[in-house]
Amino acid sequence: MIKIENTDVYGFEAAIRGMRNPWNSWEKSDSVMCEGADGFEDCTTHAAKSCPRYGDFSHDIFCVGKADYELMKKLVSLGSVHGKFMRMINVTCDIIAPMFWWSEYDTYKVATVRNSCSKMHTIHIKPFKIDDFTHEGCDEIPAAIDALQYVVGECEHLRKLYNDTKNEKYWRAIIELLPESFNMRATVQLNYAVLCNIYHYRKNHRLDEWRDFCRWIESLPYSDLITGGNADEVQP
Repeated sequence: MIKIENTDVYGFEAAIRGMRNPWNSWEKSDSVMCEGADGFEDCTTHAAKSCPRYGDFSHDIFCVGKADYELMKKLVSLGSVHGKFMRMINVTCDIIAPMFWWSEYDTYKVATVRNSCSKMHTIHIKPFKIDDFTHEGCDEIPAAIDALQYVVGECEHLRKLYNDTKNEKYWRAIIELLPESFNMRATVQLNYAVLCNIYHYRKNHRLDEWRDFCRWIESLPYSDLITGGNADEVQP
């Protein structure tokens, strides 16, 4: 199970300005702040089907023009050094996912920020329930879901004992017993360069959570820059 909420994308304006610095070609930039349009069909500057005015990104946002978009695609195709402007396109969001997913996510902690809920300080505050854990696989195996329910029940028993006695041995036992399927929430900051790396390594991963995460990446504005979509998709 993975949930991604409160997505915000920003930094296109600065990224494009910096992208054109090596050629002193700022006057060729045709991107603008896309304001006042009622939807995708009314956007007169969009460069791709993923115009940010389309879908969930309905607020005023920097809209990439055709000339800028074509240059961005070309530079990305030449590799990460030429496409370093991608590092300036920032993404923030809230992610709720099991601890076993977060342990793999940490592989990509390059120029990223993660502020997580704390097991150390808050694990004893909220009662443990089965839906606090990812259990899709266990649901298909009666013995497995029974075992998980038993562990969840034991964690809740220990939580109550700790709150009643403040004896640290009960808190320690919770930390040691807590399954990797426990869902943790974090607010993260990423960028398009990091997401490009994640996408191409994880889009066919055996974990459903990674495939769902990559589908979220595909929903971002101008996601072709990340996924490597065909340049022919540039729209007039």
